[in-house]
Amino acid sequence: MTTVVIIGRNEGDRLVAGLDALVQQGVDIVYVDSGSSDGSVERARQVGALVVELDMSVPFTAARARQAGVEALRAKGNLPDFIQFIDGDCALVAGWIDAAEAALREDPELGLVTGWRVELYPERSLYNAMCEFEWHGPVGDIVFCGGDMMVRRTAYEAIGGFDTGLIASEDHDICIRLAKAGWSLRRLPLQMTRHDADMMHFSQWWRRAVRSGHGFAQIGWMHPPYFRREQLRALFYGLLLPLLMIAGVFCSGYLVLGVLALFGMSYVRTTKGLVDAGLTGWEARRHARLLTLSKFPNIIGMAMYHWRRLMGHKMHLIEYK
Repeated sequence: MTTVVIIGRNEGDRLVAGLDALVQQGVDIVYVDSGSSDGSVERARQVGALVVELDMSVPFTAARARQAGVEALRAKGNLPDFIQFIDGDCALVAGWIDAAEAALREDPELGLVTGWRVELYPERSLYNAMCEFEWHGPVGDIVFCGGDMMVRRTAYEAIGGFDTGLIASEDHDICIRLAKAGWSLRRLPLQMTRHDADMMHFSQWWRRAVRSGHGFAQIGWMHPPYFRREQLRALFYGLLLPLLMIAGVFCSGYLVLGVLALFGMSYVRTTKGLVDAGLTGWEARRHARLLTLSKFPNIIGMAMYHWRRLMGHKMHLIEYK
């Protein structure tokens, strides 16, 4: 038996589509709302979902919302064997639940299964297309997955569920803790959800990249050495090289040229890696431009986390839409 916990904040038509897909599949639904003002709560109640409205005086996080959904089930004494988590901008693909349940029942050491997210409109923007490429991870045993996942309830309870203080990479954190507790994680070669990133502007992509940097730093601090490579890349390309370029402006033009050459080499290497991973040349080049640039918002996010940590400030959600 599986219950779906779906979380959202002002997802509008995307949430409606996600709820309708769940109703058609006849699954039990818990909807956790983070202060929506677009009628999301009313729509969820209309389809018979158990609705949880989060206290708006406490900072919203996806981890807090997911955990609240499970706590609502526990309060009703209705915890299922398996819990499927999805975001409010996703629609669950028919047949996924049966396949995921079968995998979990077949292997008692399997704590979590995930599948492929499919981006609904990758042609609408480069940012959507990058999400589509990002979602299509390798199948088999995995280290990390995104927020769409089916978790064995006993495994979830054994590690205490989501860490509600995380504003980003809470999915990575729960994967790490499941693995440390001895559970295996697996991606099935199946479509799981259809997702609408709706990223149409550079500013949205930038904020998402800042959030990623925040996640690299926080998860890396909590679970060393995870995300060490991502942090080192951000430090090198997002901080050290820009500082060297500034110094070169005042000291030596050769230093400036050297820095530009290193950025150029990074771009070429990234492009080649993307082509090897299956993108066409023109797709790889446009993706590589943003991936090369991403080290700058990443370093901002990393600095933001450590500043908040050192100052004892609460972590607040970084939203991109």
